[in-house]
Amino acid sequence: MSEVLTRESAWKLLTEYNSDEFHLKHALTLEGVMKYFAEDLGYGDEVEFWGLVGLLHDLDFEKYPDEHCIKSQEIMRERGLDERLIRATASHGYDITVDIKPEHEMEKVLYSVDELTGLIGAAALMRPSKSVQDMEVKSVKKKYKSSGFAAGCSREVIQKGADMLGWELADLIQKTLLAMKACEAKVAAFEG
Repeated sequence: MSEVLTRESAWKLLTEYNSDEFHLKHALTLEGVMKYFAEDLGYGDEVEFWGLVGLLHDLDFEKYPDEHCIKSQEIMRERGLDERLIRATASHGYDITVDIKPEHEMEKVLYSVDELTGLIGAAALMRPSKSVQDMEVKSVKKKYKSSGFAAGCSREVIQKGADMLGWELADLIQKTLLAMKACEAKVAAFEG
């Protein structure tokens, strides 16, 4: 039987394996972004679940970077968590560390926005405002095209994610930017 995971118990699990403020803020960003997309794409009854997927997607990354998306499955199974959650979080490592292909729209969104939120976040830090609130799609696209900028954010993964979703890259950037604008204040308020 699967354990019912609450937001509180998910946060407790996340912080058991993660303490770096950067990783925790990334988890909070993905939680907010995934909730936004759940609403936007018509999955209103699953907003909280999508949020948990975003929150826990990098559960194992800080302590087990070489086993990313592999160790997290083990950790979650040991706790009896929902297989849907385990699969969804692991699928963002598709063709990188695991062969779990994103199938559900939620998994495709996670796969797409994980790298893209990193690139947008890095671009925001370059702005006088240090915020996404005054950022436009064209400035993100400019940074996206500059291969030296936020080089750790895979453009190949972002494009592959957009293709999986059947979206134009500009649409993915626009929606992700709106999602980040919606959750930025909550993430900024977090102090590790």
